[in-house]
Amino acid sequence: MRTVYEFSVKDRKGKDVSLKEYANEVLLIVNTATKCGFTPQYDELEALYKKYHSQGFEILDFPCNQFGQQAPGTDESIHEFCKLNFGTDFPRFKKVKVNGEDADPLFKFLQEQKGFAGWDPEHELSALLDDMLSKADPDYKQKPDIKWNFTKFLINKKGQVIARFEPTEKMEHIEKQIEELLK
Repeated sequence: MRTVYEFSVKDRKGKDVSLKEYANEVLLIVNTATKCGFTPQYDELEALYKKYHSQGFEILDFPCNQFGQQAPGTDESIHEFCKLNFGTDFPRFKKVKVNGEDADPLFKFLQEQKGFAGWDPEHELSALLDDMLSKADPDYKQKPDIKWNFTKFLINKKGQVIARFEPTEKMEHIEKQIEELLK
């Protein structure tokens, strides 16, 4: 079975980082943006990080500018924005593309492992996202590509993709699954 440990990514300074460095840890891999309606999720992500990091939990943050150009700026300016506005301490990597031919291989793999998980019908932005995406592609729900910023992939301690969470997913639901994997 393939795992995320097969992949290397670039940190925000451009240095190669093997995901083998995160072996035996529970990971939450997230594509993010600094100018998005979901950007306040950085607060919730940082709270999860503070609560579970010492137990073997890591968040890997990959800024992405593919959705409405909502991650403008350099890797360093994005990092500074997140530190200043949300106090984030989890690792942030080089800006990536998550969809298309030139998508980062890690994100191609993540999508192969877990397709679109559906919008939380109770979230205030779900109807808007569904309307916007279905106008562009009526069959978008059947495709595994990432639909928007703050899509999250949960990885177990063996490097296997366990779950995919769309940006409308309640953080409490994600936290419960993280707790289970840390046991």
